[in-house]
Parts: sequence; structure tokens; C-alpha cells
Amino acid sequence: MTSRMLTIVAALMIGAATPAIAGPTDTNPPGVSWQQLSPGQQQVLERFRGQWSELPPGRQQALANGAQRWQSMTPEQRQRAERRFQHWRELSPEERQRVRQRYQQFRNLPPEEQQRLRQTYRRYSELPPEQQQRLRQRWQQMTPEQRQQMRERWQQMTPEQRQKMHERMQQMQHGQRPSMGQGKPSGGPGHGGR
Repeated sequence: MTSRMLTIVAALMIGAATPAIAGPTDTNPPGVSWQQLSPGQQQVLERFRGQWSELPPGRQQALANGAQRWQSMTPEQRQRAERRFQHWRELSPEERQRVRQRYQQFRNLPPEEQQRLRQTYRRYSELPPEQQQRLRQRWQQMTPEQRQQMRERWQQMTPEQRQKMHERMQQMQHGQRPSMGQGKPSGGPGHGGR
């Protein structure tokens, strides 16, 4: 197995281990015997073959699920998974702990709020890297009070208002002047709600 494949399996383990990141659960997943794995899963997990029966049942399950997900991914999805894992490996222990805490906070949100955040993240990830960088810089330059105001304003928007905001951002990324007619925040021309 190539080192790239090992990296992917490890990345999938992290993705499969998100419940473990969030903390212990009430149920223990059953183990998976090597023979229960599909040939494709066995190929992805070949590195673990000799020690498979010694792995804890939860780890076996996580690895099996991760290998199955890997097989169903497109090449682009696999590349994204590799990048995410590489980023995870580069985090300090403190940064990893913050990620785990944020994940736990996310898991404690109502399902509707989780879905809204997923949609927001998906839209952000579809932006060109340059625009993502500009947004990150703008966020980092804000004071904590400004960040809180921004969060509150975003939370108060309806899904339609968020969609219109997203459309305006897309127009701006393509060098077009955004249409400010419908769904424009109150405050008149040039005020932009700031």
C-alpha cells in the first residue's frame, strides 16, 4: 500500500472517529471480522490485516466505514480528504483540542442550525481561494464585538436573505456590480447595513 493510501486511511479514520472526538457514547459498535470486509475494503485496509483481530471493535468499525466511504468517493472528494487530513496533521495539540471542542458545540446545536451551518460552509468552500482568503482576512481584522454583531446579523437573516447575500457575493467575485434592488438591507444606497 502506498504512503498516499495510508494517509487516506488515516484521514478516513479521523472522519469516522468524529463521535470519538465528541466524547464517549452509550453504545459500543460491534467488531468487524476481516472476512466480513468487502474485497475493496480489504484492499484499502491491507496494512491492518495482520493485526485486525487485535484492534478494538470500535476501531475496526471506524476503519471499515472509512474504507467503504473511500471507495464511494470521486477523485475530487479523495483529494479533498487528503488535504483535510494533511491539515489535521499539521495542527498543534492545542489546535486539535479546539477543533474537538467546536465539534462538540456543533453536535449540541439543534438539527436545523447544524444544517444551516453545513450549507454556509458548503457555499464558502465553493468560493475561489482568493475570495476565501479575503473573507478570512476581513474576519481576522474584526474586533470580537464586530464578530459577534456579524454572527447575530447572520442568524437573524431568513434563508431567502442569506441566499440573496450569497448571490451578491458571487456577482462580486465575478467582477460584476451586485444588483441591490431586491432583498437589499435597509439603510439606503451605500449603507449596506454597516
